[in-house]
Amino acid sequence: MQAPDLSTLLSKFKEYNPNQDTSLIEKAYHFAQQAHKDQKRESGEPYFTHCCHVAAILMEFNLDADTICAGLLHDTVEDTGVTLEDLRKEFNKDVAHMVQGVTKISDLKFSSTDEETVENWRKMLIAVAEDVRVILIKLADRTHNMRTLEFMPPEKQQFKAYESISLYAPLAQRLGMFTIKTDLEDLSFKYLHPEEYNDIKAQV
Repeated sequence: MQAPDLSTLLSKFKEYNPNQDTSLIEKAYHFAQQAHKDQKRESGEPYFTHCCHVAAILMEFNLDADTICAGLLHDTVEDTGVTLEDLRKEFNKDVAHMVQGVTKISDLKFSSTDEETVENWRKMLIAVAEDVRVILIKLADRTHNMRTLEFMPPEKQQFKAYESISLYAPLAQRLGMFTIKTDLEDLSFKYLHPEEYNDIKAQV
């Protein structure tokens, strides 16, 4: 699936927010593009395509400009030489705070098969995020990563699928993001139960 370019993203944003200034989104687009310029995904695509897909997913839920900016920038602190102070100076404290929240969540190492413990993990994610928009960005990030999971080794596919269906899909449901919940469940099922998935797909 081709990544949306800047004009596509701006058009999508203006559909639900026609009077909003988009200069900050444009700036975030070019900033993230430069920050990730030498990085590639497992698929061989430029890493920046992932950032564009995350922003597009967030726009499906009519989110504000700061959240879209943070979606474009969500991996800059974790994966490039960009600092939170850079983001505060170039954008604003809300954008920097959201990126910091996504980075904190990414640093957590999920490992549990017990439902009660998983529920505690969900509560911890929300507590670490502080701002619910951080969870929304993380859900968009995970959704695109699951859509491109075929490029990962099998053991990573299994782990990401289990983490998605047990941790992130229920969070999406609680936040009313039902399309993301369904997407994560379907994609997780594909990797956790490939034979059953292929049987059902063939029947449908």
